[in-house]
Amino acid sequence: MVIAHGLRGSVRLVQRWRSAGSQGGPRALASKGPASLPVLSDDLFAVLERDLLKGPVAHGWPDQTWTLSRFKTLIGRRFHKSYTVQGVAALLKRHGWSCQVPARRGECKSNGGSDGHGAVNRSV
Repeated sequence: MVIAHGLRGSVRLVQRWRSAGSQGGPRALASKGPASLPVLSDDLFAVLERDLLKGPVAHGWPDQTWTLSRFKTLIGRRFHKSYTVQGVAALLKRHGWSCQVPARRGECKSNGGSDGHGAVNRSV
C-alpha cells in the first residue's frame, strides 16, 4: 500500500507490475507506447493543413490569427472529432507547428481581444 501511494497508483496496479516483472524481467515493465492512437491520422491532418492555409477569415473568424481554440473548433467542424486544447497543442507539435503565447495578456474577448490561447504558426 505504501508503494502504491508513493507511485500515485492502486495496490492492484503495483501487484500487476510485480507479477509482470517477476515473469518477464525488466523488458516486461517497459512502456508499450500510448494507450490510444491519435484522433486525426496523418492523411486527415494534411487535409486540415490545406484548410489552415486558407486562413481563419475563410472559416468565419474576424481576423487572421489562428489560436488553439479556433484550431480545435475547425477540427470539430471539419472532421467531427473532439480534441482538448492541450491535445491540439500536442497534435500541432507532432506536425511541426509551434504555439506562440503572447508576452502580455490580451484584452477581454468581448472587447475584440485575444481568446487567451496564443497564436499558432507553422515552423519553418
